[in-house]
Amino acid sequence: MARWRWGFILVGLLLGLGALLLLTDSLLRLYTALALVSPLLARLVLGAIVLAGLGATGFSIYQLGPFLRPRRRQRLPQAPRQARAAATANLEAVQRQVEQIQDQVARQALQQKAQALQSVQGDRDFTIAVFGVGSAGKTALINGLLGQPAGEVGAAMGTTQSQQSYPWQLPNGPQPIQLIDTPGIAEVGVAGTEREQAARVIAAEADLVLFVIDDDLRQAEYSVLQSLMGMGKRVLVVLNKADRYPQADLDALLERLRSRVVPPLSPNDLVAVAALPQPLPQVGGGWLQMRPNLLPLQTRLADLLRQEGETIMADNLLLQTQQIGASARQVIDHQRQTQADLIIDRYQWLGAGAIAITPLPGLDFLATAAINAQMVVELSQVYGCEVSLEEGKALALSVAKTLAGLGLVKGTVDLLALGLQTNLATVLAGRALKGASGAYLTRIAGKSFVEYFRQNQSWGDGGMGAVVEQQFRLNQRDAVMKAFIKEAITRVVPIISEQP
Repeated sequence: MARWRWGFILVGLLLGLGALLLLTDSLLRLYTALALVSPLLARLVLGAIVLAGLGATGFSIYQLGPFLRPRRRQRLPQAPRQARAAATANLEAVQRQVEQIQDQVARQALQQKAQALQSVQGDRDFTIAVFGVGSAGKTALINGLLGQPAGEVGAAMGTTQSQQSYPWQLPNGPQPIQLIDTPGIAEVGVAGTEREQAARVIAAEADLVLFVIDDDLRQAEYSVLQSLMGMGKRVLVVLNKADRYPQADLDALLERLRSRVVPPLSPNDLVAVAALPQPLPQVGGGWLQMRPNLLPLQTRLADLLRQEGETIMADNLLLQTQQIGASARQVIDHQRQTQADLIIDRYQWLGAGAIAITPLPGLDFLATAAINAQMVVELSQVYGCEVSLEEGKALALSVAKTLAGLGLVKGTVDLLALGLQTNLATVLAGRALKGASGAYLTRIAGKSFVEYFRQNQSWGDGGMGAVVEQQFRLNQRDAVMKAFIKEAITRVVPIISEQP
């Protein structure tokens, strides 16, 4: 307990003791005075006073009890420590997010993905995607692991048009495996690009990726490998065709490969194999076909499945739920942005009309402030913040002061004056400038409020001024300004023309 609390307690005890002594002395004097008149009356009065005192003391202790007891710290909800539990919690959150999506096609697609993940949370096969360029020997590697031909070896790039899945079981392995042969990457043409995108999707969904190469990393291979590792995917890099290198060159190549990847690859996560060794010439003629050397990969896979198999599957499930959640947030953000743009567009022209028809000076500012406040309320509802009208007025006034303080009001008038004078007669342009400027400033304010609500009612490190100034610059672009002036002429000029 803090020292100042002990001090308060000591002072309170001393004051209480003094009050008790005074009270006792007063009661004795009262009892003595009443006893001279009637001893029975003195005893009754003293008993009533004592009972009342005891009752008041008990009530005070009852009321002060919660304050005297040490406060218990509120236990915050603990995030799940296990990946599978975290994935389950994420999946529930994702399903709630998906329900907010208004686009039926997008909602249904994400719901199907979420349901598919929900269905595979139990026992399932461990999936391994064999990934790499077409010439690296992916199919030969799969054939060697399966012990039987499963695909055409030595075919031209682009032969694997879509994924092919093969059941496989490691000798004495802990669980069944699905080997997935993916389309090759770094193929030319539109079809090659589409196949590479499909291969990336397959690799991102698999539990483990065997990234097959046959030499030092090409730029295309490096960028894909870094993206897979960056998203948290478990990857083993398999250097195929290792029989082509002398041992010293092979060691140097392996070391170079480990150092090029950031973060550096673990020595155990880079293995050298020969899925289809080159034939060796024999003395006296003929060729000797060597047997595939896949033992380093098989050994590493067996160790990995025994030690980390369940963890890798749980981590992958968590990663999949996070990706679906990110997709859902992206759709919701686009949906909210569309709704917010419609609200801003409506209120900016409402403000322009109010200013254009207001005959008294100063009244236009009041009309715009009220319009902007209502705009803030509707924008807050889109982003689930629920700001009251009074709070909306305060926010609108703050942004208006910021616009004036940054000199953006004058900047807006200067920007629009040139464009309107170019497109309208001088008299008409002068009258239209007032309404168009109000609409433009309402637009800047609305865009700023969108950023404020997107950041959970925070202006960020730079404050309100930085957000407002950034939105002014973004909307100052030539194409945006031309489109705005064109629409301002269409909307504001008819209002002015109708006025006497």
